Parts: sequence; C-alpha cells; structure tokens
Amino acid sequence: MTPFGERLRALRRRRGVTQRQMAEALGISNAYLSALEHGHRGRPTFDLLHRIIGYLGVIWDEAEELQRLADISHPRVTVDTSGLSADATRLANRLAETIPVMGEEDVTAILAIIEAAAERDKQRRRRVRTVVK
Repeated sequence: MTPFGERLRALRRRRGVTQRQMAEALGISNAYLSALEHGHRGRPTFDLLHRIIGYLGVIWDEAEELQRLADISHPRVTVDTSGLSADATRLANRLAETIPVMGEEDVTAILAIIEAAAERDKQRRRRVRTVVK
C-alpha cells in the first residue's frame, strides 16, 4: 500500500462510501480505484486527483496533503545517484535490495532519518529564498 492509497481509503471510508460507489462517481473502474488504494497503480493524474478531492469534499490543508501523498506514492521508484558519492549509491542499492525484508521498526527508523533530512533541506531553501528577496 502507498501513503496515498492508505489516505484515500481512510477518507473514502470516513465518508461512508464503497469503492464501487466512488469509482462510479469518478468515472473510473472499481478495479482501478482498488489498485490505487492498494498501491498497485502509480500516482493518479492531476485531473483524477482533483476529481477525488472534489468528490470527497476535502479542503485546503487536507487537499494539499493528499497531493503531497500522491507525489510520494509511486510504487516503483528509480533513484538516480549519478554525480553523488559512492556511499549515496551504496545506500540506494542496499535500500532497494533490503526493503522487502525489513521489519516495520527498521522502516520507521530509516524514514524518520530521511524525513528529518528533507525538513532541514526545506528550511534551508526557505532561508535562501528570504535572503534572495
């Protein structure tokens, strides 16, 4: 399951609709909606994402979060490490070969480290934009 699929399912259930009802309303097949929820399909198109947001009645922050989750929910990821250090390439390859056998505790710990690095980068970019203005 992907972060987007997990959130989509929770929002759909919270609204009290079945996959079939939602799929019909969105003009997609029940199988496709199921595949999105289970992470067997990549991220939805921009158009479909906005139809989902409208159908579920999500607003501002929740809609932005759904967009962010869609952006990070492609079930098949390619990591380009060209130009990076040998350790970065080693990390990407070890993660690719090890993630299928990792326990949830390890996944959570590694994810926390990566999210912290992403947040530091986000803060750095904000500082740079502020200085440039």
